[in-house]
Amino acid sequence: MFKLKKVSPRRGLACLLVMFTLLTVFAALAETAQEPAEAPVAEAVQSADSPWVTEVIPAEEAGEKEAVASDPDINFLQGLKNIAMSTGIAKSFTESDIDFRNYIMMAVACVLLYLAIVKQFEPLLLLPIAFGMLLANLPAAGMMGHPTYTYYNTMEEALFAAKQISKDAGDVVMRARSVTDPVTGVVTNTMMPALETANGGLLYYLYKGVKLGIYPPLIFMGVGAMTDFAPLIANPKSLLLGAAAQLGIFLTFLGAKLLGFKATEAGAIGIIGGADGPTAIFVTTRLAPHLLGPIAVAAYSYMALVPVIQPPIMKALTTPKERKIRMGQLRQVSKTETIIFPIAVTIIVSLLLPDAATLIGMLMLGNLMRVCGVVERISKTAQNELCNIVTIFLGLTVGATTTGSTFLTPQTLYIVVLGVVAFGCGTAGGVLLAKLMNILSGGTINPLIGSAGVSAVPMAARVSQKVGQEEDPGNFLLMHAMGPNVAGVIGSAVAAGVFIALFG
Repeated sequence: MFKLKKVSPRRGLACLLVMFTLLTVFAALAETAQEPAEAPVAEAVQSADSPWVTEVIPAEEAGEKEAVASDPDINFLQGLKNIAMSTGIAKSFTESDIDFRNYIMMAVACVLLYLAIVKQFEPLLLLPIAFGMLLANLPAAGMMGHPTYTYYNTMEEALFAAKQISKDAGDVVMRARSVTDPVTGVVTNTMMPALETANGGLLYYLYKGVKLGIYPPLIFMGVGAMTDFAPLIANPKSLLLGAAAQLGIFLTFLGAKLLGFKATEAGAIGIIGGADGPTAIFVTTRLAPHLLGPIAVAAYSYMALVPVIQPPIMKALTTPKERKIRMGQLRQVSKTETIIFPIAVTIIVSLLLPDAATLIGMLMLGNLMRVCGVVERISKTAQNELCNIVTIFLGLTVGATTTGSTFLTPQTLYIVVLGVVAFGCGTAGGVLLAKLMNILSGGTINPLIGSAGVSAVPMAARVSQKVGQEEDPGNFLLMHAMGPNVAGVIGSAVAAGVFIALFG
């Protein structure tokens, strides 16, 4: 057997240096020994006399000119000055689209990160949203920057320019551009040939999934794959509680209209009352995309604050005696029922309200994959990997829409206040209907389960359980509250379809 000799670090480093030196020498010798290149191919360039008639010059000469033009002189002092002027601090004073509000939003983002990490307020969503907010407000980082386009008067000019920067005819697109008439001063949108000369920021492209309505339905598919509709199937009356909890959506819509918001904006704000972040994002991108940042942050913030907001309302609307009501055990639901349910709901809701088909269809697809028992692998993917990946992209890009200029406005304050009203009214609506159902049923329904009608699954159901056990530690309401809770998911999607059908 061979015995390895121990090599000192110094000797090993010396060997590496010798090896790299030899490789450099061999590469230089190989380059000088290469055969002469083929004859230069002529290249078409712009003529000075006629701007769009080309003349032919040797490619070797053109390459030399390009090399001279693209290799700037090295100036140490000028380089230091350029670096200093390119910092975010310097550009905060020189660029008009950066102001002190960006720094305020960076501070807000740090507060949200503290709440997500230390206080654990909905961290899976609040953390990427807060970090996206931080990235979008970093001065001159350009994370949400749009692509830069150069416009041309004719298609021939655009095609020639594309060739000069090694692009083809497919890269030339027609885009609308605001043009001011020099005589009348009238501004018109004119379609002109354009060429993309600089890419947008990373988050700009990831945001396409939000803008095109891709991420929220995928989240709904994951939610469906994680949701058990058996409590709702076992007690169909709980569907009414899920519908009653959407009361906050429509009351807030009316309140937003009274405050001067447009109908489309009021509809997007009202959806906050459903306590369903993906639904709020989906509706806002359709109806009021300029309000996406404030609405999304408000929706997810209030979802995280369910254990804080709901209990006072629940206790104020119920008596200790009502909170102690024990409900009977739910019946056993067969596998056939669980399979038929998502298919039936998809057909019925989509026929009655086609605009809700996207959310309901993906929700029920995920649930069908869960209960059918034949696609366990993709069901687990929808619950875990896919849902987690989309959640990261959704949170980052939604947070990136909250720049200082769009978020720090009086409208944001109104949205935050209206969001609390929406959430409180939704909770109250569910509890009040549950009280009525309790009276009609002869005292067999605990009104606390009505608060779970908002679609914050399963947090709202856990709150019902917790408040009930504060009065009676032996009272178990969780499974009974899950019925209204999952019904709330369906209810918020239906409410979204109603607003999109009315104002979309």
